[in-house]
Amino acid sequence: MGNIIKRVLLSTAALVALVSVPALAVEDVYVVKQAEGLPTVSVGGTVIPYKEVTLAAQLPGRVKFLAGIEGDAFKEGDLLVSLDASELLAKRQALIAQIATADAQIRNAGVQFNRELYSPRARTSPGGMGVPNLFDQFFTRPMEDFIGDRDQRAELSADLFASSTQMQEAHNAMMQLQAELQALDSRLRDARAISPFNGIIVRKFVEVGDTVQPGQPLLNYADIEFLQVEIDIPARLRPGLREGMMLRAELDVPAQGAVADDSGVPVRVAQIFPMADPQRHTVKVKFDLPQGVSEPGMYAKVLVPDFNAPARLNPVIPRSAIRYNGSLPGVYVLDNEGNPQLRLIRVGEPTPQGGVTVLSGLRAGERILTDPGPGIATGWSRDGASRR
Repeated sequence: MGNIIKRVLLSTAALVALVSVPALAVEDVYVVKQAEGLPTVSVGGTVIPYKEVTLAAQLPGRVKFLAGIEGDAFKEGDLLVSLDASELLAKRQALIAQIATADAQIRNAGVQFNRELYSPRARTSPGGMGVPNLFDQFFTRPMEDFIGDRDQRAELSADLFASSTQMQEAHNAMMQLQAELQALDSRLRDARAISPFNGIIVRKFVEVGDTVQPGQPLLNYADIEFLQVEIDIPARLRPGLREGMMLRAELDVPAQGAVADDSGVPVRVAQIFPMADPQRHTVKVKFDLPQGVSEPGMYAKVLVPDFNAPARLNPVIPRSAIRYNGSLPGVYVLDNEGNPQLRLIRVGEPTPQGGVTVLSGLRAGERILTDPGPGIATGWSRDGASRR
């Protein structure tokens, strides 16, 4: 008799569980609202470094030194690539020897000029500083002066001019050699690729021992501490952008360690190129990304406002309310009795506030589950008891 009473009590409890359903919490239900603000267009682009350069060979030679591999970081002024410059160094030693010879010629020309100035080979005047030898003084010059065949002043002027010209030529030769030395030093600097800023090696094209020619790329070097998104937007969206404007972006793959956010990341309009592409009719725009949220080369989408589109009339719902049945998105809509019913929808563009627009399948004012759990199904309550 006792067993029968226990079975009746259990059956009664099961019946109560079938007909009584716990009420949904207010925070679990979301009332579908109409979207506000201007419609946006999602435009895809690529994450790029803030600064990136391609270091190329400036002269032919063999690669003698390579600082590292892809991913290695360096500071501004560090040596990245060096070419074998033995031939240039030998030419530099030869130029140094020629400069020493030119310097000796300059000093010799100066001595000769001073000799002509203080001990001329021609008599300047009766009271001049010259001291001619006895033969010239007592025989040759008096006879030449008597017959008028010699002008000592003209000879002295010519000798001084010749000495000064010789000294000037020696100085010119020195200047020419110094210019050649500067050009050679410049070529020696071209044999070394120096880091222009703090960054990392993104890609290297050569190895130690390779022979390169002028213009051949050696490596790509970039500053990845600061990143940008580069996008070619349609020209019709250009009037809605201005430098410094803040927008939202969605990253395809966040950086390692970055916290994913359904609402995307904020980006700032950094640069708007002044001319549109004449073939594609697009304008290149760069957006600044926050630090540490992505990596170079990743895909990103930026929500660009479209001032030419009509006002948005589609409803908006939280992204967490969407559940996928295979590849079909749907939400759980509460009927008049509070029962969740699965309804397929067509998803539109995300909103800057973290929601998503619905193109079809929902109306403003309907109630949906904000974050349906794994036990929620059509015709079933939150704890899995049947509502039928």
